Amino acid sequence: MTDRVAAPELTIVRPGAGEERNLGTIGVVFKLMGDQTNGLVSILEHPFPVGACVPPHKHTREDEYSIVTEGEIGFRSGDREVVLGPGGYITKPRGEVHTMWNAGSVAARMIEVISPAGFEHFFWGVGEAAADGPPDPEVIAALAAEHGLEFGNAPWLEDVVERYHLTPPPGRS
Repeated sequence: MTDRVAAPELTIVRPGAGEERNLGTIGVVFKLMGDQTNGLVSILEHPFPVGACVPPHKHTREDEYSIVTEGEIGFRSGDREVVLGPGGYITKPRGEVHTMWNAGSVAARMIEVISPAGFEHFFWGVGEAAADGPPDPEVIAALAAEHGLEFGNAPWLEDVVERYHLTPPPGRS
């Protein structure tokens, strides 16, 4: 008789599944959390309503990889800017100020792969803080500090907001 090693547990996320939260500017749908991937990656979806713009920021602990699945999403990282449609991929390396926005006239959506995992807990916290309305800026600042996120100075933001007719992100006008 031989000893059998148990197969690793499978995580299955069916189409349309995952907990959805509002982050104030965009949404988030949690697909795979770090505890399901041995901390290697987390995978989220972000719906972008028309006019949405994420506050410029930089990550100090993780890299992000985005795949546009619906609509058009603009990306700015450092001095590089691109608009991608469905099937477009982009990397957003840690340590560089970046932002994303809905660059079109219909709702957009992207998949976000975060490596290593952990930053999904920032989104979870923001979702809780925004459950009853705009989140308290002090709560967001504390969550950002806890997760190594820094909101960045982006002298180009006003131009992006104007060109794409966006709603300026919180704290920017």
